[in-house]
Amino acid sequence: MKLEYLTKEYDKLQKKYGAKELNSIYNGGDIHNPDICFVFMNPTGKNPSSMKNWQGIRSPWLGTKNIWDLFYSLNLMDENIYQEIKKKKGSEWTPSFASEVYEDVKKHKYFITNLGKCTQIDARPLPDSVYKEYLELLKKEIEIINPKVIILFGNQVSSIVLEEKISVSQCRKKEFIKEINGKEYKFYSVFYPVGNGRFNIDKSIEDIKWIIEREVKK
Repeated sequence: MKLEYLTKEYDKLQKKYGAKELNSIYNGGDIHNPDICFVFMNPTGKNPSSMKNWQGIRSPWLGTKNIWDLFYSLNLMDENIYQEIKKKKGSEWTPSFASEVYEDVKKHKYFITNLGKCTQIDARPLPDSVYKEYLELLKKEIEIINPKVIILFGNQVSSIVLEEKISVSQCRKKEFIKEINGKEYKFYSVFYPVGNGRFNIDKSIEDIKWIIEREVKK
C-alpha cells in the first residue's frame, strides 16, 4: 500500500468531520524509513494548502511560524529555510516555497503528520470520537513509512494512539512499545509545543533531544 491510497480516505473523512469549504491536509517529509515520525493533532484553515485553489503539496504547518521554532531548535532545519519562514506572512506562502520547506524536512530525515486530517476553520477542540476515526489510518501510515521512532504531541493524541490514558507530565522520556501489523514500534509522548501549549516548548525540545540521542544517534 502507498500513502496515496490513504489520501482518498482522508478526503472522505474531511467531508464528514472537517469544514466543507476546506481541503484535508495530509502529511509530508521523508517517507522511506525516516528517523522520526512526528504526530500532531489536526490542521486548521491557517494552512494555505487547505484552500480549494491551492495547487501544491498539502502538508501540515504550511503558512505558520511557531512550530518551525521547534524543528530549528532541534537542528532539524537549515538556517536559510528557517529565516525565510520567519519572514513570510501566511498569505505569502506559495506551492513552490511549501515544497522547498518539505524538501528540507525530507533532507533531515523526518516525517510530519496529524492524527486527524480533517481541517477546521480554527483551532477548535475535537472530540476523541473524531480522532479515533483516524487511528487505523495512522497505523497504516506508520506501517508504510516505517520510522525508527514516533513522537506524539499532547495528552489527547497520545492517549488515542497508545490506547491508554496518558498524561505527558507523568511519562516524560518514557518509551511505549506498540505493535502494528506484527511489527513493534517505539513511541514517546511529549508536550504540545504551540498554541496554548507554547509555554511548554522548552520541555518539548528537551525531551525530543533526549529521544534523538537515545533512538536516532545510537
